[in-house]
Amino acid sequence: MDEMSLQYLKEALTPEEIIAKYPLSQELKEIKKQRDSEIRKVFTGESDKFLAIIGPCSADNEDAVCDYINRLAGVQDKIKDKVIIIPRIYTNKPRTTGQGYKGMVHQPDPEKKPDLFEGLIAIRKMHLRAIQETHLFAADEMLYPENWAYLEDLLSYVAIGARSVENQQHRLVVSGIDIPCGMKNPTSGDYSVMLNSCIAAQGHHTFLYRGWEVKSNGNELTHTILRGAVNKYGVSTPNYHYEDLERLLKRYAALDLVNPATIIDANHSNSNKQYEQQPRIVSEVLHSRKVSKDIHNLVKGVMVESYIEPGNQGIHEHIYGKSITDACIGWDQTEKLLYDIAENC
Repeated sequence: MDEMSLQYLKEALTPEEIIAKYPLSQELKEIKKQRDSEIRKVFTGESDKFLAIIGPCSADNEDAVCDYINRLAGVQDKIKDKVIIIPRIYTNKPRTTGQGYKGMVHQPDPEKKPDLFEGLIAIRKMHLRAIQETHLFAADEMLYPENWAYLEDLLSYVAIGARSVENQQHRLVVSGIDIPCGMKNPTSGDYSVMLNSCIAAQGHHTFLYRGWEVKSNGNELTHTILRGAVNKYGVSTPNYHYEDLERLLKRYAALDLVNPATIIDANHSNSNKQYEQQPRIVSEVLHSRKVSKDIHNLVKGVMVESYIEPGNQGIHEHIYGKSITDACIGWDQTEKLLYDIAENC
């Protein structure tokens, strides 16, 4: 008999097994509850604080990531009255062609073969270490809905990427999550896909998940993320300008969605992957919020790709704190940007 194309290698640890082995302490659970409440109030309009969802394109090295987040924590203390920092600890990376580094969950060591058994442990340990050292709770991308359960007690924000936003399973799982979830516009830029995802995720559903029939209550904190688009010629088209935000306001007004909100992704197609443009883009977004009260209320924060060293590198170069996926702004520029946000939001 011919060998099947799909080969079962080894059974993964369940979320319950990993969480039991690497638990979040009761003290940190209480801190998370308070932090999550503060973030929730931004989306419901009870708080006028601004969100800075910021960090490496991919979290590839525990020591460097935790070093970086400790630096963020130092800035957070100084701007906490105006800005809530949510560090990016992105452990799953979508690859357009399926090639390349797929994140720590696949390869805890980027230079070794995939090992998801060890990867699931590595990502939880990294998140826990960052929380223990800084009391900041992170954002991650929910690339694989079934992986959500391994980190659900640790995250304060979840993003659904441009290539996942139309997927039904992503929408349904988000409807059962109780923290803010951002739906990115698809690479085509179509607002309808992004907004339909919000409608689906704010609704309640019954569906299959991890071998169970489950029921969700809907996630009222589901919102949009504008990340720019790519036209049919492969040319990037930004959607962070004042006119784009006005257009989104009108689309929201025509829909029965609660807590209308958006986050502006300053990189990807908004910057044409010119990472050094991110501070300029953030500055324009903050200006648009000053010009229009409606835009001020709509735009709840920005998403920025940032690390210790600017730019990016190959996997084998071993420059500490430098991205091995998309290029990021470095720490000096990051620190200045965060203080500028606090001054102008």
